[in-house]
Formats: sequence, C-alpha cells, structure tokens
Amino acid sequence: MIRYIAYTFLLLLIAVPFVLAGILYLVMADQPTVNRVAEFTPAHIERAKHIIKTNDPRTMKPGVLRTLALSQEEVDLTVNYLASRYARGSSRIVLQPGKAMLSASFELPSNPFGRFLNISALLHESDGFPVFDQLQIGQLSIPEWLADMLFEYALRQLNAREDYRIASDTVKKISVADGRFIVTYDWQADLPDRIRSILLPHEEQARLKAYQERLAENVRSGSGTAEMTLADVMAPLFRFAAERSTSGDAVAENRAAIVVLAFFVNGKGLGVIVPAARDWPQLPPHKVLLDGREDFSQHFTISAAIAANAAAPLSNAIGLYKEVDDSRSGSGFSFNDIAADRAGTRFGVLAANNNESALKLQRQVAAGIRDSDILPRVADLPEFMPETEFRKRFGGIDSPAYKRIMDEIERRIAALPLYR
Repeated sequence: MIRYIAYTFLLLLIAVPFVLAGILYLVMADQPTVNRVAEFTPAHIERAKHIIKTNDPRTMKPGVLRTLALSQEEVDLTVNYLASRYARGSSRIVLQPGKAMLSASFELPSNPFGRFLNISALLHESDGFPVFDQLQIGQLSIPEWLADMLFEYALRQLNAREDYRIASDTVKKISVADGRFIVTYDWQADLPDRIRSILLPHEEQARLKAYQERLAENVRSGSGTAEMTLADVMAPLFRFAAERSTSGDAVAENRAAIVVLAFFVNGKGLGVIVPAARDWPQLPPHKVLLDGREDFSQHFTISAAIAANAAAPLSNAIGLYKEVDDSRSGSGFSFNDIAADRAGTRFGVLAANNNESALKLQRQVAAGIRDSDILPRVADLPEFMPETEFRKRFGGIDSPAYKRIMDEIERRIAALPLYR
C-alpha cells in the first residue's frame, strides 16, 4: 500500500509540470489576435464633454436612478484605452442585442510559452453584472459554469478594493439594446468624496502638499517680478523631485511636481481637486512664459499633466480639440499651440514612463534648462486661423497638408536632446 501511494505521488510529481506546461502552451501565443492603437479625436472629446455635462453631479438628486447610454464606438474606445493604459494590451467590443462580444490581447513578460495572452468572450445581460455564454483563453475553451465561477471569484476579490465597491454600490444594471451600452446607476451624495479618496489617497495628497510648499517658497524667494519663465520654475521643482526620489518613487514624484506646476501656471488652485489644499500655502499670481508667451506654458503644462497621469493619445486629442474649438469661436487654430501641446505630452510621458526615464529627466531638468530645451522653434508655424481659413489651407485634420505640418512638429520635438 505504501509503495502504491509512493508510485502515485511520483507519477503526479512528474505529470503535473507537464500538464501545467501544456495549459500554458494552449493559452499563450506568439501573436496577438487584437492589435489596435488607442486613438482619440476631437469628436470623442466633444462627446465626452457632452456626457459629463448631461451627468453633472451638481444637478443630480441622491437616490434617483439615472441612465447613461454609450454607443458601441464609445464603449469600444474606452475599453481599448483602459487595456492599453493599464494592461499593455488592446481590445475590441461588438455589441449585439442583449449581448456583448469582447476580444482582447495582452502582452506578457518574457517567457518560453508565448508573448501574448489572447481572450475572447461572449457575455449576456442579467439582473446584475453580465454572465458568460462563451470564454476562450488562447486555444483553451472554458466551460460556461467555470467561467461564471471564476468571474464571481474575481468579483469577491475585487470587493476588497474601494474603487470596485464604489462601482458596485453605484451601478445597478448593465444592458445592451439598440446598439447601445446602457448603464443604470444610483447617484449618492457621498460619491464625489469617495471617488476623490481613491484618485488622491492621503499619501498622494501629502506629496502634492510638499511640492506646493516648495513652489511657494521658490516663488517668494525669487526676483519679485510678476513674470518668470517656465524653465526657471521647473528646474528647482525637479531638483526637489530628485532629492525626494532617492528614497521614494521617482514617477510619483514627477507626477506630483507636474500637477502642482500645471495648476500654478494656469492660475488655478489645487483646492478644486483637493479641498484640504485651500489651507496649504497659497501661490501668488504670476505670469509664467514659455518662449515669451503665457499660452505656450499653459498648453505645455496641461498636456504634460494629462500625459503623466493618463496617456499620450488622450493628451494629444485634448490639445487638438482645443485648437479645433478655437478655430470656430476662439483665437483660431494654431499649429504652434499644438507644438506646445505635443512637447508637453512628450515631457509628461518621459516623466512617468518608468523609474529609469523619470530619474533621467529629473537629472536633466534639475541641472538647469532653457525654454528652447523643452519647446522647439515654432514661430514659423501657421496660427490664429479661423475655421474657414484652416479648411481652405489644410482641408482638415486628415489631409496630407495637415499631416505634413504635424510630422514637422514631431520631428522638431524629437530633435531636442531632452526628449531623446
């Protein structure tokens, strides 16, 4: 009997690694089944503004059910962006009556079985969250009962996270009808504070406060003039980031520095996102110039903050949206504003891409920079074009003439030593 048990144990010991290797071989692949770039357009930003406006929390009564209807394109774009931003992947969603089909590919760390994890799933609506009709991971088909059980287990694990609890408490039903993804939700009075606590936990608020205090000291001990250059403001702030990064997270330090910088340059108080900041040292109003212009520094810092905390495609789209909007009713479409946006985006990406990139950028900026180190020559670019003139000269944002100017802007930015 003991010999039989020993043989069985030995066989299991030999077989289990082979079984696991076989499963890994089935679920991993050398090529992705979905390979898409998360791209935003001004139209997407326009639609997002409309959604935010129609779901303005200031107009909502607590306890009243509301619905949010998103088109397939909007859901597809959002999920693909999230996959790209947080999971090194891409996805595609197709809505069907009462159902949604999801395909996704995620890049994996280096391993002998495959570079990608490919997933396809068909889900149908229920009284609560959707349930599986089909789930396939690589070449491995998962039975429906097992897929639902794994989903329920994942939800139980997520319940320990405050962001999931917020979603669970707020979202009452998800359905698909008429080609739209419909979310029924219950707005609660404490929701803004709960969301704020996730987006800006205590540790992050303390980090922002440190940079606010240091920037206030720098400004008060400056020349006393009402104007300063963006480069002169950035250098000491990034020296402070380099000091703090010796025992901390360089990416987190850079993000905090850029956020505080962006609010200061754009004349806004951090109190709009951190109520406690109203009691922090306040910054006296100053005009911060980049290449002699205040609007360039504003474009640059906003784009840098978005890119450092979100992603470059979103930052690029917001900048382009503003210029399209300006061409209709504002100062006009300006390629040099776009250049400031793209340079800021590049700065934000390098500041928060990874720890090595973050530390390198800190050292370069802390050593001292000029405006020309962060923004290339832009004076020769067309600007202040009303919509009619822009369309007459360039046709639109998809035209070859427009793309030639954009390629030249990207070439100039890439040529700056700071961005190599």
